Amino acid sequence: MSENEMDTDAMITSHMALVGHIVRETMGRVPAHVNRDDLTSAGLAALVQAGHAYDAARGVPFARYAATRIRGAVLDELRSVDWASRSVRRRARDIEDTKTRLAATLGRVPSTQEVATASGLRVEDVAANEDDIARAQVLSLQGSQDASLDDLLPSGGPSPEDLVEHRERLAYLVHAIAELPERLRTVVQEYFLAERPMAEIADTLGVSESRVSQMRAEALVLLKEAINRELDPELVAPPARPDGCAARRREAYFSAVASRHAATLRRPAAAGSGALNATA
Repeated sequence: MSENEMDTDAMITSHMALVGHIVRETMGRVPAHVNRDDLTSAGLAALVQAGHAYDAARGVPFARYAATRIRGAVLDELRSVDWASRSVRRRARDIEDTKTRLAATLGRVPSTQEVATASGLRVEDVAANEDDIARAQVLSLQGSQDASLDDLLPSGGPSPEDLVEHRERLAYLVHAIAELPERLRTVVQEYFLAERPMAEIADTLGVSESRVSQMRAEALVLLKEAINRELDPELVAPPARPDGCAARRREAYFSAVASRHAATLRRPAAAGSGALNATA
């Protein structure tokens, strides 16, 4: 490792407490169920990126530069999980349509039991969907306190629906990375977030550069398919051997990503990671 790289690593390490400070500051201003670990992970990734991108010749102290990058990453992480999933909102629209039809037929506001029966759902599912939508609205309003409407919905920019879908994909990406097998997750984090050369990653893992390249490609395929499985299932190709071990591990991974995403929306407890424990 060169002297410059050692200096960069030392600078990053010495400012890790800055991430904790910003996350604590942020947690005091957001709903209690926001996941502290997710914010910390986003902040640490931003710190690493800031360390490698920092140019002392610009005259800006590293602490100030890093704090800006960390706060931006934490805000992005908050926004990525501030919205209910597309499936939740689709179900909410269906439930609302059912309520409207029942109200017209009954001449009154239907009960939750009546709505559930007409929708073919359990009463608990209807109530849970309403809670999810309400939570998303609260989080949306909470997030907008730190930015103007022009910042969130710039003129000529993407539509509100596009923003929701984009943030939905970012949220699933975060969770899909967290659920990758350990070695694949290491490759993704070190190559894309820490921006380390492939040769260094190969040395760390004790494999060849070509193997790291293969692992990176394998991880990207898993990430893409995990996101498509939830948002665009028609794009997910069926496995060549549906009953094979590889197919079962793949399904376990998809389920773990979906569970982590649902847990983030419903409660602060972090979903367990590492659904695939097989060595890549």
